[in-house]
Amino acid sequence: MKKIALVTGGAGFIGSHLVDLLLKKKYTVRVIDNFSGGHKKNLFHQKKNKKLIIKKIDINNLKKNNYFFKNVSYVFHLAGIGDIVPSIENPQKYMNTNIQGTINVLEASRFSGVKRFIYAASSSCYGITDPNIPSSENSKIDPQYPYAFSKYIGELTVLHWSKVYKIDVNIMRIFNAYGPRVRTTGAYGAVFGVFFKQKLLKLPLTVVGDGNQKRDFVYVSDVAKAFYLAAKSGYKNRIYNIGTGKPKKINFLVKLLKSKKNYIPNRPGEPRSTWANISRIKRDLKWKPTIKFNNGVKKMLLNIENWKDAPLWTPEKIKKATKLWYKYLSKSQKR
Repeated sequence: MKKIALVTGGAGFIGSHLVDLLLKKKYTVRVIDNFSGGHKKNLFHQKKNKKLIIKKIDINNLKKNNYFFKNVSYVFHLAGIGDIVPSIENPQKYMNTNIQGTINVLEASRFSGVKRFIYAASSSCYGITDPNIPSSENSKIDPQYPYAFSKYIGELTVLHWSKVYKIDVNIMRIFNAYGPRVRTTGAYGAVFGVFFKQKLLKLPLTVVGDGNQKRDFVYVSDVAKAFYLAAKSGYKNRIYNIGTGKPKKINFLVKLLKSKKNYIPNRPGEPRSTWANISRIKRDLKWKPTIKFNNGVKKMLLNIENWKDAPLWTPEKIKKATKLWYKYLSKSQKR
């Protein structure tokens, strides 16, 4: 039987690293991407690899009898739209893509008889957590904004399709992924894109609140490995956290970047800490993070020039971009 894998969102940040790993494992890899968030340059280094086939397809328009899914063993579903602010501005778009788009990919997978379906979920489903306790897969679910909600409903959808149509699935709740090819354009959000552009211009880094909030940063190659192991594992229909279990303060990242700080107000809807309990994935998949945060940041700094065309987020631009964030999420927390 041919080793064929399909990656939706395969030209994106995490998706392109997963494609690299699958090609290294001698798979024929089919990539679906509409290139709204992903970029062809993320796969340019693989352009001579005959085992890589890329199609420009929007999952919102995907039909269940799409030929691209024929003979595929594993479907890795990473296509979707992220970011907090745009999801508040246009929730319907997020529901359409992250829920109905997921249904379209599930149906194409079911119709073609794929062996296993791996879903890229988000740790944002946990919402505002106790900063002193790591989140396990059984922790309370409390999404704070439409993006988080849409990704969690995507999880429920995948599990429902598994229950009804007997598709083997695994769900991967990604914490704060970082590394090469992390997005440099688009809406205000991911800390690395914001900080690296500011550092290039020798400007102070815009630190939210006091900077002592923690994030469970996990390197992208470790994330890709987790997805691969979830496909190959004997375990199925499971949910797995992907993090390090060792969250880092934003102030520590600033220290590694050797930059000055410019503090901006705290934001509603954001946890004081994201902290993954990874005991299940370590036990079931024999997976563990291998790249230490210090080393991961150093690797990224080697290519900091990749951020030269990224948007510059000043305190004034951030305030304007997050206006709706404060308007709606502040109200939701007061209820």
